[in-house]
Order: sequence, then structure tokens, then C-alpha cells
Amino acid sequence: MPAWQPGGLLGVKIVTVFPDNHLVGLASVQGSYLLMSAETGAPLALIDGRMLTLRRTAAASALAAQYLARKDAKHLLMVGTGELAPHIIEAYRAIRPLTRVTIWGRDPTKAAALAARLGAEPAPDLEAAVRQADIISCATLAREPLVQGAWLQPGCHVDLIGGFTPAMREADDEAVRRATVFVDTRAGATKEAGDITQPLANGALSLDGIKAELADLVRGAPGRTSDSEITLFKSVGTAIEDLAAAALAHRRHMG
Repeated sequence: MPAWQPGGLLGVKIVTVFPDNHLVGLASVQGSYLLMSAETGAPLALIDGRMLTLRRTAAASALAAQYLARKDAKHLLMVGTGELAPHIIEAYRAIRPLTRVTIWGRDPTKAAALAARLGAEPAPDLEAAVRQADIISCATLAREPLVQGAWLQPGCHVDLIGGFTPAMREADDEAVRRATVFVDTRAGATKEAGDITQPLANGALSLDGIKAELADLVRGAPGRTSDSEITLFKSVGTAIEDLAAAALAHRRHMG
């Protein structure tokens, strides 16, 4: 995943996926990020690609939520108990005055353990948790929708991080129909993300129905327009986020 700024920085991330790594006590996803000068090509930093990805993914969702979640959002529901979950919760706690965090997972034992570690609450019933939450963030490997549009309450924000292939889904068509839809990049989401590609294919969503991408929001495009609006952000990840995160890490390290 390469990205560059002319005359500034360039970088590339190399990622490997070894599903059986858990047998030897390692994460299945490993990676390295090489940051270089875009003027000379000289290497500047070698960064843990796995940690870079976890942090920039959570940061991107929180950045989008700055524009899309209600300012008074206090209850975050985390759907998923994987490596991303703690980073997502930390990022949301940094941008909204959360007073309640609930965690749902297919394995209740994992959800309870993660909740205890993070000062959150386990959510035994997904529907009830979705109906109560101001922000619903999903980071799963689900291939069938978990979040149903009928459960979404006016004013909630839905953050979909899993579903990174066309065959994967985290929310159903009704969720997409009811929400104002935003994506990190149109190029990625309309080709790779099942939560976008499937509704586009069956007519539940049109290309014009994608209101803006993350760069548009940062540049001033309208995000949430009312406290009753349901917003949905679909993240698939982009090399631009890797470069921005690597540049920040390098700048802080160099002082």
C-alpha cells in the first residue's frame, strides 16, 4: 500500500496474513511500514505496520465521527472483540463525552473480559444494545449483517470498519436506506466493501446516495445536519491514512 506527497514524504506498507499464527502465539496479521523522503528516497523510519494500521483505523473512524456523531453522544456500542476494539474505544473516548461503553461479541466470555479490562459493560443482547446506543462501531469479520436497520434510533451514528471484501457485511440494506451514507474513499468503498457494493448492486443505495468521503468532510462538506438524522460511515482503509499516521509518528519521534 504505497502513498506519497510530492516533495514531502512517501511510504509503503507490506502486510502478511498467516491464519495459523495463533498456534504459536502471534497475531495472524503482520506488517512493516517504510517511511522515506519523497525528495531523495532516503529511508527515514521503519514502523510496526500492524500497530500503525490499528491506530490509524481507529483514528479515521473518530475523525469521521467528529463530523457525523451528535455532539452530545454519550453511549458507544462496540460490536466486536478483536484487536481493533480497544483502539476504537480509546479514540471515541477522546472525541465525545462518553459516559457508557458497551461491548458485544459472538463469544460472551471475550466480551465480558474485554469490558472488564476497558472499564466498559458487556452487552448480552445485540438488538437491545443497538437500540440504546448513540454510536455503534463494528469491527468484525461478519459475512452476514449483524446490525439491522430496524433497530437504529433517530440520531445515532453507525461506524462500519469490518466488511472489507464484497462478500462481507456488518449492516443490512435497511440500515443503508435509513442512513445518510459517508465513506473514507469512494474508490475503495464502491469496489471493496460489501456494505456498499451489495446495496449498490441491489438498488438499496445509489452512487449519488454516498453523500461525501472523509476528505470532503475535513474540507468543509456538510456532515450531520440534524440531531435526528441517522449517519453511517463505511471505512475500508487507505494508504493515505498510513502515510499520515507514519508522518505523525516520525515527527513526534524526531521532536
